[in-house]
Amino acid sequence: MTIHVEGLVAIAVFYLLILVVGIWAAWKNKHSGEAEGTDRSETIMVGGRDIGLFVGGFTMTATWVGGGYINGTAEYVYLPQYGLAWAQAPFGYALSLVVGGLFFAKPMRSRGYVTMLDPFQQLYGKRMGGLLFIPALMGEIFWSAAILNALGATLSVIVDINIKMSVVISALIAIFYTLVGGLYSVAYTDVVQLFCIFVGLWISVPFALTNPAVSDIAVSAVKKVHQAPWKGSINRDDKWVWIDNFCLLMLGGIPWQVYFQRVLSASSATYAQVLSFLAAFGCLIMAVPSVLIGASITAIETDWNQTSYGGVAPKDKDQADMILPIVLQHLCPPFVSFFGLGAVSAAVMSSADSSILSASSMFARNIYQLAFRQSASDREIVWVMRITIFVFGGLATIMALVTGTVYGLWYLSSDLVYVIIFPQLLSVLFVKGTNTYGAVAAYVFGLVLRIGGGEPYLKLPPFIYYPGWIIEKDTQQEEGKIEDIVKQRFPFKTVSMLASFVANFIFSHLAKYLFESGKISHKYDFLDAVVSRHSGEIMDKTTLVTRSNNIGLSEMAPVRPRLSVTLAAAFTRRDTLPTETVEEEDEESSPDSSHHNEE
Repeated sequence: MTIHVEGLVAIAVFYLLILVVGIWAAWKNKHSGEAEGTDRSETIMVGGRDIGLFVGGFTMTATWVGGGYINGTAEYVYLPQYGLAWAQAPFGYALSLVVGGLFFAKPMRSRGYVTMLDPFQQLYGKRMGGLLFIPALMGEIFWSAAILNALGATLSVIVDINIKMSVVISALIAIFYTLVGGLYSVAYTDVVQLFCIFVGLWISVPFALTNPAVSDIAVSAVKKVHQAPWKGSINRDDKWVWIDNFCLLMLGGIPWQVYFQRVLSASSATYAQVLSFLAAFGCLIMAVPSVLIGASITAIETDWNQTSYGGVAPKDKDQADMILPIVLQHLCPPFVSFFGLGAVSAAVMSSADSSILSASSMFARNIYQLAFRQSASDREIVWVMRITIFVFGGLATIMALVTGTVYGLWYLSSDLVYVIIFPQLLSVLFVKGTNTYGAVAAYVFGLVLRIGGGEPYLKLPPFIYYPGWIIEKDTQQEEGKIEDIVKQRFPFKTVSMLASFVANFIFSHLAKYLFESGKISHKYDFLDAVVSRHSGEIMDKTTLVTRSNNIGLSEMAPVRPRLSVTLAAAFTRRDTLPTETVEEEDEESSPDSSHHNEE
């Protein structure tokens, strides 16, 4: 194996730049929030809530424009059975950011939450927050592992270095600057990384376009050259699958801590909305070079015998997922491929560091602090965050190295985020009257219906055969194996999500009726969700606000005494909100509050 010295130097320079920027950001903002009395742990999680439009727009865009985004877009445009019509990520995630900005950013930011799980624990209690943490954590960890795995494969293609070494070094750098500076380091390094992605990919495009082996993209878009036209098509039988996947991207892309961490770090609710819209535009712009690489520079229009890659197309060697680094390596000059390599590395690190920080923030606040150690000091929470950043980062790295089905795990976990967390988020923000019993029922309904549909990437067979299912042949080119897999043509993911939402509403009101009518004795309200509405399980306003002088007597009257009414951090940071916002939130701090007060 030949080591490319120039490539190693280029990568070393790029990684050193990222490391320096991350440390500088941590040093620059080490005293941020002290003047306002903000806890250090909250500063690490949401950056003191003073992220501006420039840095905020870059960091939110870079969070979505990761290694999977640019590699996956190129791959789907390249594959003859899919094409541009099935490359849904750019438009799906862009619309996800628009919908998030229009409907979710303002209520989440105006109420001063610190993590995405705060409203769930506020309304449904500590234990339900812990249940919802599981799919959220799985999504973040598996996503980090998947993109680290992709980075290792990319480096091995272009630079010919050991995959394990490249994954470990990349992960250690991302973990280190995240550990030192929290969201500030992640946000500022995202600015550099997004710039590298943009420049690196766009430099590669013209060189690949002018390669002698590449044919006219205008012709191959509509006519078969070496394979089917790259614009792709949607068969009538697959239209519901297409719609299901698009809804998954558009709506399932909202309930992620990596998104709400940026929303909650904005200096105002209006800024949070604007950041979402800027990131949506940025996602579309950043997808263009990947589309060009997949559509016009790859094997769709390329005679691979004229390149150093060889005569067999990547899709015939089960290397379609590597099409972007293959193009950089075999269709571009060496110095251009190294710029492109920097772009791919930047994309991976910009997503990995965000996911690791998001997972550690949810654990430190919603699990350790609010569920187990409400009296924990701010210094203790900071150390818990640092430890979990290292642990979760190490876990993602290990999975990237030893798990062959990491992409399948991420696909399944992202589906669970869609069918479980999204309907719960809708309910907790916009639907009055839901309670913990409905939330548990919705969790079970979504989980069973989604798992029941199976997961081909994990070779998980279905036990629910939805209408229109068929058996397809899956061919492994290199191994020569042909396997039968069940393909669900029914939009069961979106149906599972809707069923979960309806179950929450129905079972919440059913539980409320049964307990309040006396048909079930009050002593069986073991979740304290109906009878004891302000029990120790529910995170009421008394325990949510750091400064007790912000709580009116009318709010404290119906609350039973507690052993401890102080927390190191609050669900609602009143000092970060304008006066009029505080007054509004006093009237309606949750969808259920006004309904409860009426009763």
